[in-house]
Amino acid sequence: MAAVTVRAADLPRDLPEVQRLCWDYRDYLAGFSDEMRVLTETFYPAEAYGELMAALPVKHARPRGAIFLAERDGAAVGCGMIQPLNDADAEIKRVYMSPAARGTGAGYLLSQALIDQARADGYARVLLDTNREFAPARALYEKLGFRKRGPYSEVPPGTEEHLAFYELTL
Repeated sequence: MAAVTVRAADLPRDLPEVQRLCWDYRDYLAGFSDEMRVLTETFYPAEAYGELMAALPVKHARPRGAIFLAERDGAAVGCGMIQPLNDADAEIKRVYMSPAARGTGAGYLLSQALIDQARADGYARVLLDTNREFAPARALYEKLGFRKRGPYSEVPPGTEEHLAFYELTL
């Protein structure tokens, strides 16, 4: 098995692969459980998600945002993004590993690259959320030094109890 590498996405060249992985991520969320299907439709209705996919290069644009890809054998197997919340805080978004990349350490490498980029960009803190049911993701974030916290932005009514919120001081 080839080693996984992580690199900043080269936009616009890599945009189709990033978008494909993001749609795979949405499909994964919707198929995880009936509860997750409802949450996915609440947070990511298909039409709005399509608009978000088109806006990725703007929403995560350098110099304050970033999009990273994890690759194995030259194929994109995962992605993750940073978006600025304000001058001091960045949010990690859409960290997703394809089934073939899970258990390879790719999620750790990708998450660490996002943290390193946020630190290099001068952020004081990184925030993220994940589903409470995603025990491996929560364990990874805690291993990376993230601490649990309450919501850092408004969430739709009835969804907070399904989410775990984290922060990392850089």
